[in-house]
Amino acid sequence: MKIRIDHIKHTPYELHVEQPFEVFPVLARMQADGECIFTGPVSADITIEREFDHLKAVGRLQVPISLTCGRCLVTYASAIDSTFRIIFRKETARHSEVEDETELCDDDLIASTYSGDELDLAHEIEEQVAMEVPLKPLCEEGCKGLCPTCGADLNMGSCTCSQEPVNLKFSALKDFKISR
Repeated sequence: MKIRIDHIKHTPYELHVEQPFEVFPVLARMQADGECIFTGPVSADITIEREFDHLKAVGRLQVPISLTCGRCLVTYASAIDSTFRIIFRKETARHSEVEDETELCDDDLIASTYSGDELDLAHEIEEQVAMEVPLKPLCEEGCKGLCPTCGADLNMGSCTCSQEPVNLKFSALKDFKISR
């Protein structure tokens, strides 16, 4: 996924990437940690063009995944379908200096730097996928979750547990008896 900078001339350079998730270290670690399961390859269509003193990459990436619901623990199929825009600037000595305070503009939030005569898009692709994986996945918006007492899936029906609210603050004292 490295592109030589001199291949990007006056016309946009188009790139189609289709790689297994194992090629991307961050994604492989996410699956090993159990955050999600990638069920297909990472597919991306990226167009890179010169724009003044920088390069602009606009793309769309897709990858099928399997997630575990954070409420009911059901595994369900999903897909990541995301568009992105990244501005690449040539790294200079000025950019590598550490400044105490810097005001960021909108373009700084989607900017990255490159050095040398190649642009490596692997890190940018895996970063875009990682940002799209939900922190607390839900199988559906109205998921009822599990019963905290018996563990029954409340989406399948109600359980036979007592619906009486329990005050856990004093539950240890409920059988305490004072003798005189």
